[in-house]
Formats: sequence, structure tokens, C-alpha cells
Amino acid sequence: MSSNALMTFKSHIEGKNADVAIYHDRVEWERRGMSAKKLTAGLLTGGASLLATGVRSSDAGTEMIPVKNISSVVTKRDGLMYTKVVVVASGNTIDFRVPHDAAPGIKALLTDLVLGKIPAPGQAPSVTTHPVHAAAPAPQPSTPVEQLRQLAELRDAGILSEEEFAAKKAEILARM
Repeated sequence: MSSNALMTFKSHIEGKNADVAIYHDRVEWERRGMSAKKLTAGLLTGGASLLATGVRSSDAGTEMIPVKNISSVVTKRDGLMYTKVVVVASGNTIDFRVPHDAAPGIKALLTDLVLGKIPAPGQAPSVTTHPVHAAAPAPQPSTPVEQLRQLAELRDAGILSEEEFAAKKAEILARM
């Protein structure tokens, strides 16, 4: 992991500990070592299973998601001590399992990167280099049924909470 990372942390990904680094343009993680299951099997078989399967895990390695491909970042509590930071990108979703106190900072950094609030090294902030134009409001789905379907998709993706979904649903149904 390079030293020019904006943030580094340890996570538990798919049963493996991983070193995660967030850069201006990408998120990288590296899974190392052997799982507890493999180590236990090696101890119980006197090392025979490690000789047969090898010491390195087959799923050890590195992976990367470009920041430009990230579509959302969601946090979910995961037990008494951990929170999952779920990064959704085109073609990939990864859960970083981190202590509760680290999750808000990780989510905020990733969100700021996705929104372009943190300029790359040597680049001025986007506010000064690109004039901001008022965005046209997003077109509303034409029927209440389409609006409800879209709301349900947002809720299922974790973007809306159940309470937000219920409030918007009631608002749409009241206009019918």
C-alpha cells in the first residue's frame, strides 16, 4: 500500500483480514495470510492439510475499485463492535467491516471523493475550476405507481430508510 493514501485501515472482508487504502482515484485492499479455518485444519491434521492445499490461501491477493465507478456508500451496524461500510460500484459490491467509530470517517471520505469535493494532488478544487450551474430538477416518474416502484428500489438499495420510504409513500398516495 502506497504512502500517498488519504486513509488506510484494517478490515475483515469475506472471512479474511485486509489492509485497505483509499486514494484520490481508487480504493484498494489486500487480503493476506491464511484463514482461521485453514490454520485449525492444519493443526488438527499435523500439517498434512497444509501440505496438500498449500500455505497461501487461494483467495489472497489485491483488488481495486476506481472512485469514478462508485455509485453509493452505505453503513450498516454489524454486531456490537463493528459497522459494515458497503461500497457499491458498477459490477462490484464490497463490505468493509470496521469498528463503529471508524465507519463515519470512511463513509465521509468516500462520499466526498465520489462527489468531487476532494481535489486530486496538484489540482484546484472543482468549485474554482468549473463554474457550477443550477441543475435542472430530475424528471418525476409520470405515474404514482412508477414513483412507488422507484421508492422501493431506493429502499431496497439501502439509500432510503424504512421510515423515509413510508413517509414518501404516504405523500404519493395522498396525492392520488
